[in-house]
Amino acid sequence: MSIGINPTFDTIPPNIIVFIADDISWNDFGCYGNKDVQTPNIDGLAEGGLRFDNAILTTSSCSPSRISIMTGRYPHNTGAAELHTEPKRNFSSIASQLKNKGYHTGQAGKWHMGDLLRNGFDVIHDNGKANGDGGEDMWLPALKDRDKSRPFFFWFASMDAHRPWGANNFSGTHLPETVEVPKTLVNDGPTKIDIARYYDEIKRFDHHIGQVVTLLKKEGQYDNTLILIMADNGRPFPRDKTRMYDSGLKTPFIAHWPNKIKKGVSKALISIMDLAPTILEVCGAETPKSFQGRSFKKLLTNPAASFRNYAFGEHNWHDHEAHERVIRTSEYLYILNSRPKYANQGPADALKSPSFQALKQEKIDGSLTEAQNDVFLKPRSMEELFKLSTDTNQYDNLLGNNTYQDIHITLRTILEKWMIETGDSIPDNLTGDWYTRDDGSRIEEGFQTRGVMPGLKHKADLIDASGPF
Repeated sequence: MSIGINPTFDTIPPNIIVFIADDISWNDFGCYGNKDVQTPNIDGLAEGGLRFDNAILTTSSCSPSRISIMTGRYPHNTGAAELHTEPKRNFSSIASQLKNKGYHTGQAGKWHMGDLLRNGFDVIHDNGKANGDGGEDMWLPALKDRDKSRPFFFWFASMDAHRPWGANNFSGTHLPETVEVPKTLVNDGPTKIDIARYYDEIKRFDHHIGQVVTLLKKEGQYDNTLILIMADNGRPFPRDKTRMYDSGLKTPFIAHWPNKIKKGVSKALISIMDLAPTILEVCGAETPKSFQGRSFKKLLTNPAASFRNYAFGEHNWHDHEAHERVIRTSEYLYILNSRPKYANQGPADALKSPSFQALKQEKIDGSLTEAQNDVFLKPRSMEELFKLSTDTNQYDNLLGNNTYQDIHITLRTILEKWMIETGDSIPDNLTGDWYTRDDGSRIEEGFQTRGVMPGLKHKADLIDASGPF
């Protein structure tokens, strides 16, 4: 199949590589200010490229997030809003559109997107043993063995830094005694070890990115390759993964393409759902009507430009019954929680962690701070509102403060408009808890029994409207 000319950047079609990490929060790379973690390769790409400071995921849950990124659709519009579910239809994707354009399309590492999206890839390396403990071992072979007569798109997906932490060549890289513990966790030895091991796995992700970059340079493909680095959801700790705060829903996002994009930092608000149409526009490929996101290509050459007014996210079942919706602007974050009777402690893997066990013990001792107690709070407020410029970590709920009453009403109205226009719904019989909320143990009664998927009532998988922008 012939390759069209990219009318914007060059006469040579660009290569694309998306590196997507598993369970890493936005500020856990060195280039985002984390002084404890070691990410020299990522930091180098950020220094020579474009760092986005307000890239927002559509959900903080791995399979719905990955499917959303690949299809450019909100989770409830894919029919796969819950963890470990698959799209209802064979949606167009980044891969399928680039394959139609004549690209070699390949994947290596964690898959987690169901069967239908496989159609967009020429080659898929999703064998767990072959991919290795961190999910990166097939990245170099996939790149080496591609069809070299065509430009390429690769989706390189690690398992890092998903729990459990396994012993590997990077274990012990970070010293527990030197790490800084966030206010939401207990500052004790087991928690520090937990964080240090998490950083070790991030360094492994960084190392393998460096190996790919070295091979690109060796093959003469580095200058014509747009490299994108991101994560699918927040770090696997209490109050992070699955949560609607920035620690769960905001992703690190770095774009690197020598001499083709402007170096620097973009403060523009983007939804990571916008990545799909952006990649297609950069490659001169057709953007399908099913994509709900919009291309932010202009930011690649003009980082100071504005883009979105609003980004939206959702929290659906991920081990536990949940239904939260969020709207984020550059200044505020508003959450609507339709299951406020439940504590919001995080997924089962986080509940089994030393960090959560330390929180439980502090709760028994009666010494939890307000920030640490957040994961145990029930009933919760049905609504939360935060001012981001003065409350980076979203500790101070402004609901009830008269100063922000108009902001509250405006954001709730826009969020409800988005839910209506995209066909979202709040089923009475959502999928219930499959695991306990105190230690992540499996609940045998009702295990693997699904409820009604959000959006099913309005056939949201057939709706392409994107809502307010």
